[in-house]
Formats: sequence, structure tokens, C-alpha cells
Amino acid sequence: MNLSKSLYTKGIQCPKALWLKKYKPNVLTSPDESALAVFDTGNIVGDFACNIFPNGKEVPFSKNYDEMIAITKQWLENGVENIYEATFNFFGILVMVDILTIQNNEISIYEVKSSTEVKDIYLHDVSIQYYVLKNLGFKIKSANVIHINNEYIRSDELDISQLFKIVDVTNDVISMQSNIPNILKEFERYLEDRENEPNIDIGKHCNNPYECDAKNYCWKIQRQIPDYSIFNIFNLGSKKQVELYDRGIINIDDVPHDFGMTSIQAQAVENYKSNITFIDKENIKSFLQNLTYPIYHLDFETYQQAIPLYKGLKPFEQIPFQYSLHIEYEDGTLKHKEFLAQDGVDSRYELALKLCEDIPSDVTVLAYNMSFEKGVIKKLANSYPELENHLLTINENIQDLMIPFQKKWYVTPSMQGSYSIKYVLPSLVPEFEKSYKELDGVQNGNQAMNAFANMSKLIETDKQKMRKSLLEYCKLDTLAMVKILEILKKV
Repeated sequence: MNLSKSLYTKGIQCPKALWLKKYKPNVLTSPDESALAVFDTGNIVGDFACNIFPNGKEVPFSKNYDEMIAITKQWLENGVENIYEATFNFFGILVMVDILTIQNNEISIYEVKSSTEVKDIYLHDVSIQYYVLKNLGFKIKSANVIHINNEYIRSDELDISQLFKIVDVTNDVISMQSNIPNILKEFERYLEDRENEPNIDIGKHCNNPYECDAKNYCWKIQRQIPDYSIFNIFNLGSKKQVELYDRGIINIDDVPHDFGMTSIQAQAVENYKSNITFIDKENIKSFLQNLTYPIYHLDFETYQQAIPLYKGLKPFEQIPFQYSLHIEYEDGTLKHKEFLAQDGVDSRYELALKLCEDIPSDVTVLAYNMSFEKGVIKKLANSYPELENHLLTINENIQDLMIPFQKKWYVTPSMQGSYSIKYVLPSLVPEFEKSYKELDGVQNGNQAMNAFANMSKLIETDKQKMRKSLLEYCKLDTLAMVKILEILKKV
């Protein structure tokens, strides 16, 4: 049996996913841009973490793992104290230890994660490394997880010792050792049959701890779960979903009237079954009366840095790099203003200053899911005291276009019980779905975030093209808000 530590943890989540990865990989979904960005972040964090144990040597990656194993063995014999990607094999189980330290003939294992906490799956990851090294005869001093400290605030210089937390998980890992042979036997039993995939039903494990790359195959192809099913009922917990599924109920139409749900969940089911649009005209009218013209439709785009590059930032803090502003006057006239930061520099002050120039302190500002915009503005206010009063006044004037949909004053079956703009917009303004698909290069928020984060890697002509794509995308976001408000006014 040939197993890497990543295949081992995949099998821990679901043995069927392990089998498919081994014998039927063509049915697995390729990682999307978001997943690839997570991988990139993991690599960056892993490289930085090596600085905690400096002057080490990194085993060069090779598809010939025997070469990596041989290099690791040689460096251990030569007395290298810190080895990065130290590689070992025990009866077909291959592990690469992110950081291996050696002192007084004892080794310590360090697994580096770009997360901000120790998750259960990480313990399985470290435990298989411990198992391999223990069986190879190493004396192990400790096993550890290194993760990001999200409370760290960068000053002028990056402090590696504060950026990371080192958590000793030795006791947890030792307690897991006795069960590893049983787990490996189970995996071996599944993998011995190369023709018949394991008969494992869908369930919570499809999304926990990660969304499985076999989910589309298991759900859509094998079980033909529709795009909108009991698994999409708004806020219905996994326990209730599994309860329905175990009773053979997948389609919303088949959910019994007496099934225990909250009033909001039940309403979502009824709206779908009846295929009727519900509109609470009085509440929508009251909402609209609170808006005064001109209305400033605002939308931010942000990105994150696992390793904060700029002073005053925490790891993974939302960093605004762009905004779009559609100014709507009572006669229907629209004006557009926008800002897009230069890549590779800290443009937060420039953005905050321009925002104060573009938005007066006494106007109605409209956002969709305003908690996000307010959070961005509050952090800018905290960072730049000279702009604080104006920025906080803008915050006080923000109203939320999401409210009529969140409060269920306007519900259509195609919203599928959700008030996310992802569902509301195509339901109310279907032509906009096509507009987003026709955009070149950037069609959603994740693509915008990744595009800006990687812009410094582009040559100048590609960079200018990407800047244009970002501006077009963000402009469409606030124009979409204008169109949604237009629909509400017609109620």
C-alpha cells in the first residue's frame, strides 16, 4: 500500500475519497481558484515558518521520492540540525515532515499550517508522521503544530516569533498511535479491490473538515441530488438534513408539512412548494422612506495576507484595495466614482482619503450586507485618526439593501430561501447574470481578490488589462444594487 500523509488524511475524512483518488481520479473536481489560492498561501506560510528554525537545509522536491529519502538520510548522518521537508518511508507510507529538528539524538516534528487554530485533522496529519518515524527507530522528543497567530499586529518589522504559535500536540498524537494500524488495515481492505469503489453514503463528512473533491461525483452524478434540494434549505442544520435524507427525502416538494423546522425554514419550504412570490409592500415602503437622495451605492473589494506585509495589519485581515460608488439622484441620474489601488504598495490611506472626498458626511450610503463595508471603514478609521470623524460618520449613514430580503419582505422561489445577493440578483434582475458571465478576467469576488493579490507578478500589458477587468467588475456590483433598488421602488 502506497500512502502519503495527504492521502492518509483524505482517507480519514472518507475512505471512498481515498479510493477514488487512487483508482478513479478523473471523477474528482479540480481545485478552483480559491483552493489554489489556499495552496499558495500554505506554501508561503510554510516557507516563512522555516525562519523559526534558521540555518536549516531543505530537501529538494523530486518525483523520485527515493532521492528525497536518500538526501534526508545523508543530512541526518551529517548532523544537520534543522531539515525542511525531511522525507521518510515505512512500508509504503511516505511522509514529508515540514520541519524536523534534531538535538541530542532526539527529533522533533513540526507541521506548519496556514490556519489560525489546531484542527482535529491536523492531529491525524502529525500522528501518521509520528507513526512512521517511531517505526523507523527514531527517538521522538515532541510533535507540534505551527499555526498563524491571528492576534499578532505587525509593527515596522515582521516578528516571526509573534506571527506564529507553536502548539505541542505530543500527548494527543501518542494517544492516537494504537489505532493507526487498524486505520491502515481498513484502508488496505478498501484498496485491495481495484474494481469496486467503497459503498459509502453521502453525509456530513462530504464537507468536513474540507469540501471533498469527490462531492460533485457522489452527489450529482451518482445520487442525482438536484441543485436545490433539502441540503439547500436556508439555515437547516446538517442533523435535520441527514434526518430527511435517511427517510429518503431529497426534493423540497417531498418535505412533510409536519417536519420540525423553524418558522423561517418552513417559510422557505412553503415558498418553494407554492412557487409564489411573496412581497410585503408596507415594510418595503417604510424601508424606502428611510433613504434620502442622493443615494451613494458602495461596494468594497478586499484581499488578505497570511503574512501581513504592512504595519498595523493582522494576519488574514481584510485589506480594501478597491471600491465602486454609484451616486443615484432622485431624478434617476447616475454618476460613478471608483478607486483601485496600485499593486505592491500599502494604499489603504490613499483609499480612505479618496473615500472621504467621494462621500460627503451627510448622505445616505447603501451597501448590500453592510456589516462588511462598515467593518472595512471602521478599521480604516482606527488606522488613520485624521480621517476618523469623517469615516465614522459615513458608517453611521450606511443602510443595508439586504434588509428587505433578510427580513423576508421580498421572497421569490428562485431565491431558494437565501438573502445572499448571489441569489437575489438573478431572481430580480436576471439579465445581470449574463452581464457578469460576459466580463473578461474577473467575474466574482474570489477572482477579484486573487487577481489583485497576484497582480505584481504580471507584465505591464497584462497588468493594465487586469486593472480594467477589476474596475468593470466592481462597477457592475454597485450598478446591480441600483437595479435591485429600482425593483423595490416598483413594489
